[in-house]
Amino acid sequence: MRSNSPVAMDSHALGTLNYIRASIEAAGAFAVPGTAGVAMGLVGLAAAGLASLPRLAPHWLPIWLLASVLAAGLGIVLIARHRSGAGLPLYRGPARRFVLCLGPALLAGVVLTAVLYQAGESHLIPGTWLLLYGSAVLSATLLTAPNMMRLIGSMGALFVVLGIAAYALPPGWHNLVLGGGFGLLHLVFGLLIGRLDARTERAA
Repeated sequence: MRSNSPVAMDSHALGTLNYIRASIEAAGAFAVPGTAGVAMGLVGLAAAGLASLPRLAPHWLPIWLLASVLAAGLGIVLIARHRSGAGLPLYRGPARRFVLCLGPALLAGVVLTAVLYQAGESHLIPGTWLLLYGSAVLSATLLTAPNMMRLIGSMGALFVVLGIAAYALPPGWHNLVLGGGFGLLHLVFGLLIGRLDARTERAA
């Protein structure tokens, strides 16, 4: 009995330390609800559908700009509701750090959009949006919850790939690529994150 006691105590201590470490990591991480991704994806698909109509195709830029504002608004509302429901502060700790990680690349996207439009280089805007958004997501990945870090990192990397591809594609493909990124990728990964959240809740 006496010889087994240190082993049992060591195992118990190790389990306690692992639990404490997991709790600290979870407290310092930012959980992105799958509903936010799904909502943003649906807005992106709607924008791609509208911009593909012959009468509206020349107005693709204002359509996508309006869609970006709407999608961002929905994402913020759904994330805020998710954090409020979990009893978490809306803009403190990991939430604040997450926004600060996203901010620089997104701000660069706003500035470059205006610069490229004024320079008559609007055909470079889709690639710039996708590339910078993917970079913003990748930079914020390390602040997300451990169980969804790989999913969000993969989504960010795919946005970067789509952005690079958009620079090489003719303008006729740009609306399709935008829809594939801001629409399809958001929707698919939102569903995957939602399923992961449900599985985690069942396991708990």
